[in-house]
Amino acid sequence: MLFGVKEALDECLFPWYLICGRKPFVPGYYTAKRRAIERSIEQNALHLRGDFDPQYGRFMDERVVEYPWVYTQLPNQPGAVLDAGSALNYRHLLCRPPISNARLTIMTLAPEKRCYWNRGVSYVYGDLRATNFQDAAFNAIVSISTIEHIGLDNTLLYTGDVTKKESNSGGYEPAVREFRRLLAPGGLCLITVPFGRRAVRDWFQVFDQEMVDRVLAAFNPTVATVEYFGYGPQGWHRATAEVVRDAEFFDVQTTPKLDADWAAGARAVACIRMQA
Repeated sequence: MLFGVKEALDECLFPWYLICGRKPFVPGYYTAKRRAIERSIEQNALHLRGDFDPQYGRFMDERVVEYPWVYTQLPNQPGAVLDAGSALNYRHLLCRPPISNARLTIMTLAPEKRCYWNRGVSYVYGDLRATNFQDAAFNAIVSISTIEHIGLDNTLLYTGDVTKKESNSGGYEPAVREFRRLLAPGGLCLITVPFGRRAVRDWFQVFDQEMVDRVLAAFNPTVATVEYFGYGPQGWHRATAEVVRDAEFFDVQTTPKLDADWAAGARAVACIRMQA
């Protein structure tokens, strides 16, 4: 109920977002981003290999790329799906195929206030590096901007459990190996991470090409592809790893003043598709 009220209030304040020149994080920003994601999913916008519409996702964070990309990769009937990190735990995402057609399990560190058990979603809490699921339990695993937090200080935003305050920048590798164990033969693993100039901060890290290669090595896929997307003053676009290798992350948690390009988070993402 509370989240419904917040969403309705943000929708009412959408004109303020426009008045502010579409500035990130002002009231109405959440509504604008949600609408952009919904349109992109419904139009299958990221399925095409060409570039996006001009100014796609301008002044918006990387979710406007990550969510639509994931939805284009999954089959319409995806079977048993693990959301490793609870990035899909939103009403507007759960109600859209192919996720709405999945037998969805969400795993994250600690309970969240949003809960959609009435939609048949199962919730499990724990460490993605060591789960209690059986081998080959899932047909697909989706991990959206999650593994960059594994092994670092998750007490800042995600849990009060002090045992989750770590400084292990290699913590993502055992999680990726666990994903491999959990997938049925031929199953699909979709991982997105912030990409660019290597950086380790208290609560997350930015992946460079060497780290993406380590993800691939840890999973040992039968087939794999990696797509890169970059952000600039005009919005999001397809890119190559070489073009966005020096991209820097804007962290609103530590630097509330926006940069000149009004980036709202990552300036590049790597979207990794691996088949077991």
